[in-house]
Amino acid sequence: MPPIKMKQSPNHTAQTLTTSTTSSQEARRLVRETLRISANLASSPSPPANPPTLSQSALLEDEFLGSTLRLICCEEIDGRRWKYVAERDDSGLFKKNSIRAVGLQTPQAPVEELMGFIRSYVVPEGFPDSVIPSYVPYMTWRALKHFFGGAMGVFTTKTLLNSVGVSKSQAIPGAVAINWILKDGAGRVGKMLYARQGKKFDYDLKQLRFAGDLLMELGAAVELATAAVPHLFLPLACAANVAKNVAAVTSTSTRTPIYKAFAKGENIGDVTAKGECVGNVADLLGTGLSIMISKRNPSLVTTFALLSCGYVFSSYQEVKSVVLHTLNRARFSVAVESFLKTGQVPSLHEGNVKENIFNFPWLKDRSISLGPRFKDAFQDPRAYLAIEPLFERERYIVTYNPSKDKVYALLKDQAKPDDIVKAAFHAHVLMHFIHSSNNNCSSPSKQQEYGHSNFILSAADLESHIAESCKMVSTLYAPFKSKAAEQGWRMSESHLNPGRARLVLNS
Repeated sequence: MPPIKMKQSPNHTAQTLTTSTTSSQEARRLVRETLRISANLASSPSPPANPPTLSQSALLEDEFLGSTLRLICCEEIDGRRWKYVAERDDSGLFKKNSIRAVGLQTPQAPVEELMGFIRSYVVPEGFPDSVIPSYVPYMTWRALKHFFGGAMGVFTTKTLLNSVGVSKSQAIPGAVAINWILKDGAGRVGKMLYARQGKKFDYDLKQLRFAGDLLMELGAAVELATAAVPHLFLPLACAANVAKNVAAVTSTSTRTPIYKAFAKGENIGDVTAKGECVGNVADLLGTGLSIMISKRNPSLVTTFALLSCGYVFSSYQEVKSVVLHTLNRARFSVAVESFLKTGQVPSLHEGNVKENIFNFPWLKDRSISLGPRFKDAFQDPRAYLAIEPLFERERYIVTYNPSKDKVYALLKDQAKPDDIVKAAFHAHVLMHFIHSSNNNCSSPSKQQEYGHSNFILSAADLESHIAESCKMVSTLYAPFKSKAAEQGWRMSESHLNPGRARLVLNS
């Protein structure tokens, strides 16, 4: 629809005052409508036995009659619901960037929020359904064991420092012991906080294992720095111990899945024991070598730099040599890109070798977002309503944001594991299709000028690309799954780490 041109008033001052008054009235009206709808939605009764679908109820709910706001869709995250509404203008069209979220639940009590925060650190995701019943008594006794062990550590540390002759004074050994214990305590706090990574240790274990080794070297470097500034021993030692304890959590959490990938049959315990033995032998040999080298008084910085380079290089090659059968996001990207370019899915060894170890799970600049919030994927209600019919038979919706060069795969509440894998596949197909199309249509000079290759993508072009991707996915998804299975890959939605947001069809 072409923009409406307003005639200029002869009196510019009067026009300015009128515009300001109108804007103020519209703002007050919008606030009143939002508050009224929020109250109606929060007090609305339970849904009928056969509620309307998302497409049928999008614009027809009673609480929006006579209002400039209209319901677009609903969303649920861990039992908490939101409804997304958008504002219409006087002509009945949706205003651009007018989508807003309306919460349907009362805020949690502070005690409930605190308990939820604690649970996120001390129990696995999905507890208690994600573990067997014996998990609770085991962890209870384990906690008591570590409680008594920590209490004993205070007295043993003080005694050891006194025995090696730190000082004959009664006060100094106690102060040194307290500093030492505070250092260890800071490390334990860091270990506890990092344990919240949870399932990331299962599906991004290579990336986390390598990141942990980098932190181990960082902690060692900070420990060496205490020699230069001894008056900052406590803060530096605490920081170093935090880094090294986080690295220890990563190593411990990823050790079993890695050994499990090497084991054939029920010999995981044997493989683990022998692997730890090899590590201990190598550690003893390295300790002996360092003792001999240290007798020659070499440069501390040079020696540490050389040993660190060897450590990091060995760590990188270690994780690259692991061959996993599961498809996490990094390996899934390698498999899909290879399939779209060559028609073949890479072998287990090839897919693991090509996996990007530096694609850490906490990075936010990934080109594909699986299971995002609705408000992250859509700002314009017209963009959602234009493509929603294309995914009426699917349990997901895929869209693209040209300004961020990012594909969003939103999941519906009825999405099954295979639907989540299909949504991820569709997202890669759409990204591949858009990049290929734009590379053919845009010149390198203009790409450099605009900073990305998607500056020419209009709303009509985007809808066309999404429609074409739907046809491609309906043809290619089944052959991709078949060829991936032939190569030995095991696909699971849990290893793709989807977000928890779901579009609710029955609102």
